[in-house]
Amino acid sequence: MTPVAVSKFDEVMDRLAIQDVESATIRQIAAIANSLEKECGEAFVHLELGNPGLPPSAVGIAAEVAAIEAGVPGQYPPIQGIPAFKENASKFIKAFMDVDIPSRCIVPTVGSMQGCFTTLLLAGQRLPGKDSVLFLAPGFAAQVHQAKVLGLRTQLLDIYEHRGKALEAVLEKYLSSGRFTAMVYNTPNNPAWTNFTHEELEIIGRMATAHDVIVIEDHAYMGMDFRNRYGVPYQAPFIPSVAKYTDNYILMLSGSKIFSYAGQRIAMVAMGEKVFDRQYDFFREFYNMPSWGDAYIFGVLYCASSGTSHSAQHAMAAMMGAAVDGKLDFVADCAPYGQRAAKAKKVFTDNGFHITYSHDGESEISDGFFFTAGYGDMTSSEVGSELMRYGVAALPLTSTGSGQNGVRVCVSLLRDDATFSRLRHNLEAFHRDHPLT
Repeated sequence: MTPVAVSKFDEVMDRLAIQDVESATIRQIAAIANSLEKECGEAFVHLELGNPGLPPSAVGIAAEVAAIEAGVPGQYPPIQGIPAFKENASKFIKAFMDVDIPSRCIVPTVGSMQGCFTTLLLAGQRLPGKDSVLFLAPGFAAQVHQAKVLGLRTQLLDIYEHRGKALEAVLEKYLSSGRFTAMVYNTPNNPAWTNFTHEELEIIGRMATAHDVIVIEDHAYMGMDFRNRYGVPYQAPFIPSVAKYTDNYILMLSGSKIFSYAGQRIAMVAMGEKVFDRQYDFFREFYNMPSWGDAYIFGVLYCASSGTSHSAQHAMAAMMGAAVDGKLDFVADCAPYGQRAAKAKKVFTDNGFHITYSHDGESEISDGFFFTAGYGDMTSSEVGSELMRYGVAALPLTSTGSGQNGVRVCVSLLRDDATFSRLRHNLEAFHRDHPLT
């Protein structure tokens, strides 16, 4: 395509009241791209949005239709979740992670966005002086924003230079202050697609126990480290988790990506039994419910949404049940993301880009839903803006808490040869006009 004129790009930025792409949200990046598409009359390659790029699970749709026809929309859902959801969730976590969480400790939420927001709220209240959250970056910017909305102090730790044993010293540096109530990360990582090693998870778990910190582990892309054959029920290898190394954990699992069920906003918060049952003075006085579990369900979730979609719970219960029974291979169903990533990485690296977060220990990162790409010594703002001018919309790494330069690439919408061809054509033009020295 013909690059968008700088004056036109600046005009769109001014009209949308966006000062710089590096401070823009994902939705704002999409708005810039959509505006430029209309102005130029040419389709952009959208690598900024994390929408599922696969059909929703037929198992979930059938179960939800059956639940609707049975009349469940006429009844309020139980806030703590319907029994089938809770029981199948407990089996699902055991089957694929080899972690035992009683069904009473598992609660459906309106997506992991609600799960994280409400969990952070309670974490910020539990103990005097613990008013901060440590985010292992890069990460999902919305979760950091949630903490800020709640009035919590935030600290972002870019793990780029702190992998392996080096992670222990930097965690000790922060957590020894005593002010951190929770630690948040996602795995595989959004945007880097890195995965913590067992050594690193042990360090995180041990540090959390030593400093009374709750680890909030987000499994939005559960099992999508395609270097390993995860997803066979009750068979190793199991999906790694900090739950193996501490009792201070909360897991968030969502149907949005693993079952491509994003539109129904269905997820879960699975709390370690000791987290669920622990009592706090503040909860007793404020909620008249001393335990974390009761305060979370009947004190916070009740106020937030008074429950999670009744029919969507039936869908999620059915999908998890089918996976546990070996009838739904959710990891294999998501394998196209890995194939798209491998193809997209080659297009980027063939045109001068490098993979920013490239390794887990000695191993190259997996191909999956996201990867990160940098170009020479361009800053995140520069590469994000310039790619946009060449018809490629991607999220600058600055907004993810990364201290590295580059952009996040989401491959979910790279569905066909025509889109890949357009990506290749645009990146070739970019590379030609930005020669590396």
